[in-house]
This record gives sequence, C-alpha cells and structure tokens, in this order.
Amino acid sequence: MTKEAIITKLTTIVKPYVQNEEGFKNLSEETDFINDLEINSANLVDIILDVEDAFAIEIDNESMEKMLSVKATVAIIQEKINA
Repeated sequence: MTKEAIITKLTTIVKPYVQNEEGFKNLSEETDFINDLEINSANLVDIILDVEDAFAIEIDNESMEKMLSVKATVAIIQEKINA
C-alpha cells in the first residue's frame, strides 16, 4: 500500500475526531494530531483502534505512544503491514 493510500484512509479515520477544521484542511505529513487538529488523548485511542480495524494490523503500546503525527502514524502502519 502506498503512503498516499495510507494517508487517504487515515484522513477518513481521523476526520470525526478533529476539533480544528482549519488544521484538518491543511493536513499533511507534518500534521500533529494533538497540537494541529486538537484531538484529545481519549480520541487518539479511538483512532488507533480504527486504524487497527481499517488496516487489519495490531499496534503495540510502544508504537501507539509514537503515533502523534501523520508521518509517524503512516510509518508505523507501513511497518506493521510489511511485517
């Protein structure tokens, strides 16, 4: 799966949790979920569960703690898909 395809799918997963629409419009690899999109930590857990379902992968706690930006999340998804 390409990075672009992962980002497209991730964007769909993240959208319902976004508190900052302006930040969402400018979503890029550098986007930080907490600072740029104002997603709270409880919703981050929901996003991770949704990511696991959408990509049919399992994300361990260590990886989960790193999934704070689009770039880090894409890297972890790619790593788990290719494992």
